Amino acid sequence: MKGNLDRREFLKLAGLASLSHALPRFVMAPGTPQPSPGKKNILLVVFDALSSNNIPFYGYPRQTMPNLAELADRAVVYHNHFAAGNFTTPGTASLLTGTLPWTHRAFNYNGTVDGSYLSRNIFHAFQDHYRLAYSHNPLVNTLFDQFLADLDDYIPRETLFLANDGLIQALFKRDEDIASLSWTRTIKRKEEGYAYSLYLSRLYEGYRESKIANLKPLFPRGLPNISGDNYFLLEQAIDSIGGQLSAIPQPFFAYIHFLPPHFPYKTHRDFYGRFANDGFKPVQKPVDLFTQEKSPDNLLKWRTWYDEYILYADREFGRLFNILESSGRLENTWILFTSDHGEMFERGISGHTTPVLHQPVIRIPLLIFEPGRQVGTQVYTPTSAIDVLPTLLHLSGQEIPDWVEGLVLPPFTQTGPALERSLYALQARNNGKYAPLSQASSMLLKGRHKIVYYFGYDQLGEKGNRVELYDLEADPEELDDLYASQPGTGTQLLDELKSKLAEVDRPYL
Repeated sequence: MKGNLDRREFLKLAGLASLSHALPRFVMAPGTPQPSPGKKNILLVVFDALSSNNIPFYGYPRQTMPNLAELADRAVVYHNHFAAGNFTTPGTASLLTGTLPWTHRAFNYNGTVDGSYLSRNIFHAFQDHYRLAYSHNPLVNTLFDQFLADLDDYIPRETLFLANDGLIQALFKRDEDIASLSWTRTIKRKEEGYAYSLYLSRLYEGYRESKIANLKPLFPRGLPNISGDNYFLLEQAIDSIGGQLSAIPQPFFAYIHFLPPHFPYKTHRDFYGRFANDGFKPVQKPVDLFTQEKSPDNLLKWRTWYDEYILYADREFGRLFNILESSGRLENTWILFTSDHGEMFERGISGHTTPVLHQPVIRIPLLIFEPGRQVGTQVYTPTSAIDVLPTLLHLSGQEIPDWVEGLVLPPFTQTGPALERSLYALQARNNGKYAPLSQASSMLLKGRHKIVYYFGYDQLGEKGNRVELYDLEADPEELDDLYASQPGTGTQLLDELKSKLAEVDRPYL
């Protein structure tokens, strides 16, 4: 073998990576339950970091989702739906298992669920469907890796990057993590002081530039990307996924997790500047103890970029819906549209890497499109991400296992969640996976009241904890902390929350 690759050989070799998505990564093994004719397809679509607080039909003044707003007229729309955590790992794991973070234990960054959930998950539950999974987000793929035995087709995220590293995954399947790190350090990260081979680094840069040069004018703030230079087009992902959903065996269950509108907010030029100087003035809120020290002007800028990125996601979801409708799949497919968590631009905080559990990071959209439904329904009962799995099982005529913590959503059952039901959420990204909760943000929502209990953070000082109480009906912006002024309600809810924390800690003491 020659000591150096010339440019033509390198690009030819790198181009082989694109072949990896032409065939399914997994094929049903002998003895695997086959898809059951007559059952309906299920498509669960997640747009990452999408907050209900930035969607017009949930009360936001900017028209960020015109396509979804139009489609909502034929869907069941949930107005008080909550994530189980405020970032991807716990939020997604709760969607996939129907359990809360302190149960499945995937609450650390890039964490994994407890081993007992390797057969207690949404993919295992739909063994009589053809099961497909895809995500742009590496944290989601970490969870997918745990459920490979229950997937018939898993699309590697790299196959939908514009200049992908799929060759590395293809050549080093058993050592993918080490190979990817070596590839990054020897080839890709010249600007970070790595790139031990400058020659190959230059070749890689040329290859990458050839893939994206003509696309740059379409994205004035830069191309959408993951981890710096893993560029992607949402259009390409929509076309690829839409094509696969139109061709795979029926009935299918598909979990598709797109990164937009997650940071970085790189919208298409069709939406660039759409909300600039529109006069919108968000409600000014006090700076939080956990502030990132972002100025109001900076927060407004990031909010505007985020809102414009939502427009891009909205257009592409509309296209996916049309692809399925044109192929005839829509006639036999339940579609659920949701997110894993929200995003915030207030109180000195931008994004969702924060201990706080305010509404923008925890209240998320949920819409259910039923085959044949043409009239919309509005549901205001508080609901949780853990309700998605039992609802899908109910809709497909399956029994709900006793380990599932969620409930079947209205209007699909007459015995669904009550208005006074207790809903929980947790942020504990720095806590030990199998340790009692010692540093966490915990939320209890019951009726119109929401209590949040913070403990173990350095910012809390000698006291070591903080409690907030809000009346969400009277104060949806959470401006008035009632904990001191309504001690009766506050004490009752805090006691219930602490009792729950003690219960979930007991196995780990």
